[in-house]
Amino acid sequence: MSSNQVITQLSVLSLPKVTEGKVRDLYTVDENTLLFVTTDRISAYDVVMRNGVPDKGALLTQQSAHWFRILAEKVPGLKTHFLTTDVPAAVRADEAEIIRHRSMQVRKLRVFPLEAIVRGYVTGSAWKEYKAHGTVHGTPLPPGLRECDAVPGGPIYTPSTKAPLGQHDENISKERAAEIVGEKYAKRIEDLALRVFRAGQEHALERGIIIADTKFEFALDEETDDVVLVDEVLTSDSSRMWPKDKYEPGRDQESFDKQFLRNWLTENGLKGKAGVEVPEDVLRATSDRYKEVFRRLTGKTLEETLQG
Repeated sequence: MSSNQVITQLSVLSLPKVTEGKVRDLYTVDENTLLFVTTDRISAYDVVMRNGVPDKGALLTQQSAHWFRILAEKVPGLKTHFLTTDVPAAVRADEAEIIRHRSMQVRKLRVFPLEAIVRGYVTGSAWKEYKAHGTVHGTPLPPGLRECDAVPGGPIYTPSTKAPLGQHDENISKERAAEIVGEKYAKRIEDLALRVFRAGQEHALERGIIIADTKFEFALDEETDDVVLVDEVLTSDSSRMWPKDKYEPGRDQESFDKQFLRNWLTENGLKGKAGVEVPEDVLRATSDRYKEVFRRLTGKTLEETLQG
């Protein structure tokens, strides 16, 4: 694998393309299986940057695969869509070389139109809302909390809509979530999201990492009526992660995620603007953070993982 090649656009002509997201492209393998291919694209504030982050696609794919295996052991009854990181046999050799390490085969399921967001700490948009109204996602929290304090009583579930590409997700109440997916599935999604988050937090904390918040996605296995964990899981793209040894409430934290990029965009008046070209040093620094959290979580560097 070449660390010098940053792939923001790719084409797998061997398979039918289903869709292209902000970061991932989806292809059909067969009637029951999809291929997720993760590019090096990076988005912030719902906008995709013009250039990508070195090794990001491989880092996110291998980190998700690691988490799917860990969480299946730690959360009793959890079902996931993950099958394998092997490239499908139908993919041509030249294309397989490009997508190897950055793709995974998953079960094809009906995805619920919800972002299952879990917050363990009062940070980001949650901190802004708390400062203004004393609430997080409309839920009152005790007065006197500092920025990046842990949520009293433990993590909370704060769903949002899953907006089409280019549109913003909208925070919604649990009641609205139940209207969208049905009461039975809404309760199961909430329960699983909290259990998976706590298991992930515990595993990460043992490795010196605080997972402050994350977003999960779930789907329905219509044959078994199981609610299944899908998409990416507890990656630096979908989660806020902080070094435990540098954690200090009352301020913004050092992070292993794309907060570094968000801060650069905000400081330069580029938040939410399209067509932004990110300086190479900012991209490299972002890549370094992703690599460091990967190493801490998995116990291996990306290179060691790919050689294994």
